[in-house]
Amino acid sequence: MTPGPPRYEVIGIVGIGEVRPGDDVTRLLVDAARAQGTPLATHDVLVVGQKIVSKAEGRILKLSEIEPAPATRRMAESLGRDPKLLEVILRESRRVVRMDKGVVITETHHGWICANAGVDQSNVDADTVALLPEDPDRSARALRDGILALTGAAVAVLIADTFGRPWREGLTNVAIGLAGLPALIDYVGKPDSAGRPLQMTMLAVADELASAAEIVQGKLDRIPAAIVRGLRLEAADGGSKALLRDPSRDLFR
Repeated sequence: MTPGPPRYEVIGIVGIGEVRPGDDVTRLLVDAARAQGTPLATHDVLVVGQKIVSKAEGRILKLSEIEPAPATRRMAESLGRDPKLLEVILRESRRVVRMDKGVVITETHHGWICANAGVDQSNVDADTVALLPEDPDRSARALRDGILALTGAAVAVLIADTFGRPWREGLTNVAIGLAGLPALIDYVGKPDSAGRPLQMTMLAVADELASAAEIVQGKLDRIPAAIVRGLRLEAADGGSKALLRDPSRDLFR
């Protein structure tokens, strides 16, 4: 039989409900996927929004319990920002990249450059913020290992968050934690259709999958995870750090 054209599908996982600190996210994802008739299977890529991982890991703070430093208060006043929120952002950052017009761009302790160090006030209780997981790659590995133990399915796991983009309007999901799949697919040195070796082609496959999953997850639909099915990516254990550009090659630092 002649194989059909290449394809894959993205399936949102519904029915997970509100996640609280200490919840078993692995069990919640496995049970919800099974209940909707799409149980997790070997070769699936499970894309999980960082918010439910952060909540389960207790990475949430009450702003009312934060005491900003005097310097933070002065900075917040000049930016027109909440000093308590700015204090949390600065604590979650290794450096400030740019602050202007009320926008704060920082480099997180993980190495990600994003707005507000990934500190998020959406889909959490009032006066509460969610922080990025301390080690998203570790969180992804724990989910992958837990799913294998519960189901026998060898899936890849991708933890995603929404970032802005330089030079382009709009937000898109990107990978911040990986287990079982490559961050990049490198075509450098391989011949193109005319036989010329490719010079710069390196696909950010993990980011592309994170973005594809976001379309079915949405922002208001409370679908915090999705299954990408039909791909046959080679297993990899390098994590997400390959997506960080070396400062020596970064023309914009």
